Amino acid sequence: MGIVSPIMKNAWVKEAPLAVTVCDPEGVITEMNDRAAGTFAASGGGALVGTNVLDCHPEPARTKLGEIMAGKRTNVYTIRKDGRRKLIFQSPWSLDGRYAGYIELSLEIPESLPHFDRDIT
Repeated sequence: MGIVSPIMKNAWVKEAPLAVTVCDPEGVITEMNDRAAGTFAASGGGALVGTNVLDCHPEPARTKLGEIMAGKRTNVYTIRKDGRRKLIFQSPWSLDGRYAGYIELSLEIPESLPHFDRDIT
């Protein structure tokens, strides 16, 4: 099944206030934390572990995600779902310097989000 992510071995991530989904280099979901399983409950929740992440996306999102994964690129965007605004961060991850698959982080963000420019002195 490919490389299994060590991320869920860290207790903090199980109930963290963000959804974490990890897949291997072939796109097979290897891990989901509690929030991710809840977010995707209608599609199977934790039972999605072992399935391909591309099968969870309708077109044209499926093709776009496949291209992003093939190019090993990071994809970051915001969405509104169920009246809540979320930041979605999809990125390749590595283990011992070797490509190990993709990780998706999803977290709720407020309507008004402060921005601090740390480059201004």
